[in-house]
Amino acid sequence: MRTRLMLGGGEACVLKKKGLILEGNTVSNLIFILPPIYGAIQTYKDGLEKRYLAAYLCLTAVGMGSWCFHMTLKYEMQLLDELPMIYSCCVFVYCLYECFKYKNTVNYPLLFLLITYSFVVSIVYLNLKEPVFHQVMYGTLVSIIVLRSVYIVLWVYPWLRGLGYTSLTVFLMGFFLWNVDNIFCDKLRALREKMPPVVGAVTQFHAWWHILTGLGSYLHILLSLYTRTLFLKHRPKVKFVFGIWPVLLVEPPKKL
Repeated sequence: MRTRLMLGGGEACVLKKKGLILEGNTVSNLIFILPPIYGAIQTYKDGLEKRYLAAYLCLTAVGMGSWCFHMTLKYEMQLLDELPMIYSCCVFVYCLYECFKYKNTVNYPLLFLLITYSFVVSIVYLNLKEPVFHQVMYGTLVSIIVLRSVYIVLWVYPWLRGLGYTSLTVFLMGFFLWNVDNIFCDKLRALREKMPPVVGAVTQFHAWWHILTGLGSYLHILLSLYTRTLFLKHRPKVKFVFGIWPVLLVEPPKKL
């Protein structure tokens, strides 16, 4: 197996895994790919702003990059996994901080700042090849998103607390399991060797990290889009496909 040039804690653990485990870490990325594609199609059909179309497609790009990386464990594919995480979060930040602006307006200073942030992080990361740097830069963006989301659900649209807190809780659960997998990788791997394959697969916390953060990110886009459409006097409704998966349907404002 080819050794990659830079390894975070969880990725170093991934290199030790084989067969069903690697397949689980690959297939679990479907939650980043399929639901956002559906969301992008629905956003296009509803005629909503292109920034939200970009948000869904960026989340899909994260999933596709992560799929390629976990399928190949190559350095180039690792970049396709990690750099889109930065780019997608920048799109999320722009969407969330522009929720209360008039339609068809563009915040050029914020846009320039986020593009510059993405460019600088990419250049530094490609040269530094230090996973901790990427994690700090990604964590900074996530913190900005969390603070803005909390402000919205506490003081602007408090009836969206359920959606906002669910998104945050699901994401943090994934982050917690990812750290457990990092810290106790060897012990968990030894324990799984004594388990039936199916039971062992269920305890793949790296795969659960994909699933929970994918769901949390998807719910965040719903929260951001719900907030935006409420401000624009649309009539958004959350419905569940097959009674399970949440989607946002948006009706235009009522004509007076």
